[in-house]
Amino acid sequence: MTAAGRRSPTSAEDLLPWSIVVVAALSLLGFSTIWLGGSLGAAMAGAGWNPPPFSLSSVVTLINKGPGALWPNAPEGAVIGGITGLLCVLFVLIALVLFMFDGTLISGRSSKGLAGRKELASLTPKEAANRARQLRPSLKGVEPLHPDDTGNLLGDLEPNGPELRSSYEDVELDLMAPRAGKSTGIAVPRVLRARGAVLLTSNKSDVYSVTRAERAKAGRVWTFDPQGIAHTPQEMWWDMLAEASTIEGARRLAGHFVGAINDDASKRDFWISAAQNTLTAMFHAANRGKASVTDVLAWLADPADRTPVDLLRDADMGALADQLQGTIRGAVETRDGIYETTRQCVACLLDPKIAAWVMADPDLAQFRPDEHVLAADTLYLLSKDGGGSAAGVIAGIADATMRAGVVAAERMGGRLDPPMTAVLDEAANVCRISDLPDLYSHFGSRGINVVTLLQSYRQGSRVWGEAGMDALWSAATIKLLGAGLDDADFVEKVSRLVGEHDVSTLSYSRSKDGSSRSTSYRLERVLPPDRIRALPKGTALLLATGVRPALIRLRPWYKEPNASRIQGAAADEVRAITARAAQEWTGA
Repeated sequence: MTAAGRRSPTSAEDLLPWSIVVVAALSLLGFSTIWLGGSLGAAMAGAGWNPPPFSLSSVVTLINKGPGALWPNAPEGAVIGGITGLLCVLFVLIALVLFMFDGTLISGRSSKGLAGRKELASLTPKEAANRARQLRPSLKGVEPLHPDDTGNLLGDLEPNGPELRSSYEDVELDLMAPRAGKSTGIAVPRVLRARGAVLLTSNKSDVYSVTRAERAKAGRVWTFDPQGIAHTPQEMWWDMLAEASTIEGARRLAGHFVGAINDDASKRDFWISAAQNTLTAMFHAANRGKASVTDVLAWLADPADRTPVDLLRDADMGALADQLQGTIRGAVETRDGIYETTRQCVACLLDPKIAAWVMADPDLAQFRPDEHVLAADTLYLLSKDGGGSAAGVIAGIADATMRAGVVAAERMGGRLDPPMTAVLDEAANVCRISDLPDLYSHFGSRGINVVTLLQSYRQGSRVWGEAGMDALWSAATIKLLGAGLDDADFVEKVSRLVGEHDVSTLSYSRSKDGSSRSTSYRLERVLPPDRIRALPKGTALLLATGVRPALIRLRPWYKEPNASRIQGAAADEVRAITARAAQEWTGA
């Protein structure tokens, strides 16, 4: 017996018999279509129903003399028109059949090994509606439910739907490269579709310009823009020091300013920790003594100033006063180092344009987080990243608003109804809430739907550390991974999470006794790292708790039915921003 041979089942020799069958079938189908289309075209032109013989001779005549020879009594244009029309109908029917039986042939993406419609039943519209009725008492007896009352639209399951919605109890983490659809496919739709209060952070004005006019119809719009991202005039102020009424609140507020200059919350040296302690004491002293932000800056400018110590003693906060006094009386080199680090943490408040947004102004409306979370109002928090950024202030007001939502939820029996939507776009740059990973799952159980948008896993690790980012990843019940993820280690981990599936391999063996064919199976990655990295723009890999990963197609706001109206309002807003920017420039 000769040695058995093995070759690919797709070799030219194996495909030759099938190719002959396919060519013959296509030739027969093509001639049938021409025969019927030409006969119909001739009949419609008034030549009557006189089809040529359905035979090989007609095929030869068609090839040699053209369609006019088969239908001599009909106008040649009518015959060609009938053939063309029927061919178009045939192509459409073939495309529909392919789409119905295997839409991946149309989309060019295979869905083998990924979750399908049945596995994602809990995210489909019907189940989303049932879940929403359980979570939101206000929906009891409401028929029919508006889709946006049932949950957040994630996108459409590839290749042909249905749409998928997460629960308002879910919290979400989205990782996508720039210009991969974060704003158009996630941030803007979430803001536009929100049913309750909205909080948005960003370092650009694009989401603001698209959504402001629509959100103004739902409730009041608050724009916190201390660095002129959208060039909006100041029409509000927030009492930042009100958050320092307790030592815990003062420490959280101090932590936001420290986090704005510290890249890794898990790695704080002596100076950073000492600066947070000092800032905690001064914020609490200012709150208890009815002092202002400018007073705090003055205390930091003069380490010998005992005013904050005296205010703490007057408020019976002796231990905190002693700690601050110990810092003041310490070695000059150590004291000056601590104070200089503290001054760097609050350096953004040295800009009077930024400080004005967190100081009382009787001529402007005061933003109150506890009132905001109970309304359908919208809070836009805009700040630049990098040097001079107001990130500490932005993180402070965002944290205060979400914690006010937790308090309101507890008073309402456990959850906010309607839920609050918090879209933390550019969270690693302008909204560094140091314990966000720990708060994530807690927010979800309170009806505060938090969506954190990052450019990469590594970007989050720089802010919260590896352990913090791992905690954030684990706490997120919905994760969307979009185009442009270039971190090789992270993409490899995701590929392993997606898992493997069986792939069949056809083997042929030949010997003097004949040939045989056998099928074997091997495990192969459902999505190798290179395919995850090359996800097309507008698509995302969905990782939902308790469900196999799925590939979804995002739904950009500009493709929705009401897009033309929103585009018009957005264009008006962009013109207004441009005009304000030009006015500021000429005024300067």
